[in-house]
Amino acid sequence: MSRRASSSGQQRRAHGASPAHAPTRVARPRSGLGTVAVLGGGNMGLALVRGLLEVGEGAATRILVSSREVSSLRERLAHLPVEIAGNNREAVAPADVVVLAVKPQILPQVLMEVRGHLRPGASVVSIAAGVPTSVLERSLGIEPEGVPSSIGVVRAMPNVAASVRASATAIARGRSCRPVDLERARRLLSAVGLVLEVDEELMDAVTGLSGTGPLYLFLILEGLSDAGVKVGLSRTVSSELAIQTLVGAAQLVRATGEHPAKLRDLVTSPGGTAITALHSLERSGLKAMLLDAVEAATKRSQELGAHWRPRERDPVPSDTEARPA
Repeated sequence: MSRRASSSGQQRRAHGASPAHAPTRVARPRSGLGTVAVLGGGNMGLALVRGLLEVGEGAATRILVSSREVSSLRERLAHLPVEIAGNNREAVAPADVVVLAVKPQILPQVLMEVRGHLRPGASVVSIAAGVPTSVLERSLGIEPEGVPSSIGVVRAMPNVAASVRASATAIARGRSCRPVDLERARRLLSAVGLVLEVDEELMDAVTGLSGTGPLYLFLILEGLSDAGVKVGLSRTVSSELAIQTLVGAAQLVRATGEHPAKLRDLVTSPGGTAITALHSLERSGLKAMLLDAVEAATKRSQELGAHWRPRERDPVPSDTEARPA
């Protein structure tokens, strides 16, 4: 599934048109991903590996994974049909798609190590939070703007629900990005959930909303579960009802395409329990708290990403300075 959202808030389907209120879905590309190299053995990188394996034939013909924690990686990938590379250069050499799934702190070291070792035509998909595509492109030695490149870069922001193939992921094109790079990124990340394309300048907002979003909903679920216990339900019953209520409400919004406010009105009958509860929520300022939380997370993402901007002018260390990551 894939959509594009521009900075003006408009959404376009890649194939055909649909009503503005309807969720747009794009069929996965027919061509496969070829060989995929995942650099980093953390939760997000391995979620992508498992997602590709669950998609099955036609997703990736070969998957290589590299990590500094080789023994832990072998244990976590036991019995899965993937290859563990001896180092990052070994992993990227045959790869059609390279996934940068390492922490931002060690990303410069990884980029130095693989610089000059990616095969021509490769696509690089980075899920390193806050790192601009311009930094990735320069660090990998990709040609400046206006000069055709044989390697394309896409930046992505998935969330923790990728581990259950239910992520809300945004992708943004680098200036080197070609159509094939975007399609590969969509196919890769569709293996773990929904994919939307946004302008890169909106990636901090994505981080504040969907990247951090599971936290907001975990807190809401915790509060609902506690509330159920307070009014007499067992913890098990209260938690199950709260979870299914949240899932069901989200599915209803998706299935109907209606604005949440309209659906809210449908359940608030005069003098009923819903309008009484709504009054309490409005008095407590729930919506304002969510607005503040997303805004605060967005600003923090901007602050964390700010230190990368000066690096765009810094000299890129030579290949001889690289160290294994």
